[in-house]
Amino acid sequence: MKFQYAFQKIVDLKSNEKTQAEWMLSSAIGKLQAEEKSLNELYRLREQMYAAEQEAVTRCAAIAEIRNIQSYAQYLEECIERKRNDIRLAHVNVTKKQEILSEKMLDEKVWLKARDKSHEKFRHESLLREQNELDELATVRFAIKAR
Repeated sequence: MKFQYAFQKIVDLKSNEKTQAEWMLSSAIGKLQAEEKSLNELYRLREQMYAAEQEAVTRCAAIAEIRNIQSYAQYLEECIERKRNDIRLAHVNVTKKQEILSEKMLDEKVWLKARDKSHEKFRHESLLREQNELDELATVRFAIKAR
């Protein structure tokens, strides 16, 4: 007789939910990494603008050119601030996804533990049945030999 867990579909569902939560966390981490990469690129551009401004000042460039560089550097500062906010939001999202994954993992673990207990009970009962059958056979053999 083979073991069949009555709630196997629920165990499968919980496993699928956990896998889905892992994908969602992976996606959130990927978004966070993309935001951080974008921020690093903005930092690099800002440094280039500061270097260009210094170079323009040292070569006595036109005031309009220096103002354009400063204006673009200011725009980059605003972009950096928005990107920092995006990163904060991405961190919050990653944290939420981690919490959801932890919850899903706990749910799955509970159902797997229940299945394991049920399997162990089934195995114990099977062993008892088998032992009873062997005892009965031994009793019948003894009775036949005793006649």
